[in-house]
Amino acid sequence: MRYTHDLTDAEWQLIHYCFPKPCKTGRPREHTYRELLNAMLYVVRTGCQWRNLPTDFAPWGTVYHYYRLWKRNQLWEHIHTHLREHLRQVEGRQRHASAGIIDSQSVKSTECSDQRGYDAGKKVKGRKRHVLVDTLGLVLLVLVLPANIQDRDAARHLLAKFFGQKTRRRVKHIWADGGYAGALVAWARQRWQCTVEIVKRTEAHIFKVLPRRWVVERTFGWLGRYRRLNRDYERQAQTGEAMVHLAMIRLMLARLAKP
Repeated sequence: MRYTHDLTDAEWQLIHYCFPKPCKTGRPREHTYRELLNAMLYVVRTGCQWRNLPTDFAPWGTVYHYYRLWKRNQLWEHIHTHLREHLRQVEGRQRHASAGIIDSQSVKSTECSDQRGYDAGKKVKGRKRHVLVDTLGLVLLVLVLPANIQDRDAARHLLAKFFGQKTRRRVKHIWADGGYAGALVAWARQRWQCTVEIVKRTEAHIFKVLPRRWVVERTFGWLGRYRRLNRDYERQAQTGEAMVHLAMIRLMLARLAKP
């Protein structure tokens, strides 16, 4: 049976070489990587529990084993980076972004989460997804932290992790909202030679599309289409980050495979 989220042949051809090659020794795999990936995308898209996967897919234990394995060896992040650079070139941009937008999204979490907090501003008990996106809205980095951590404090961890790799130091300008104002601006300029521009609201209680900030809000709208991300059901924060990567991988594959 085919589901709406299943990968087409054109989409699979874009990433099939990113997965490990089969071993020449030992028992052959009963399920293909494509079949396993379709099952994982089903979980992200529908919000289904691992144990309640339809019988059309591989056994849930097998699917979850490979999901954990590829999360630990950072395969999801590698595929996500590969597709983002490919899509940027298709859109006529450079492979590596030179500017970005930073923002956070508070989501409720369940009692099984190992770390969570209370966001007094949004009145949400759970976690925050701190994301840095490029000017196309594609995710450059995602960091999941307890909701009680302030945006400006979480941004230090986010930028330190992002600029930790030399290939990511090409970003020289970042737009942010008023929650990131303060010492973060001077810290980013001194530490990473990156300017942080605060885009503030001009009128209160009036909806208005703000320059650049709407890009990251649109990215949150894309993520909202995946029911697994409407609430943080994961025990570990790294699992929540992997779910965001999976959602963006599915979105970018659909764009790249268009005729």
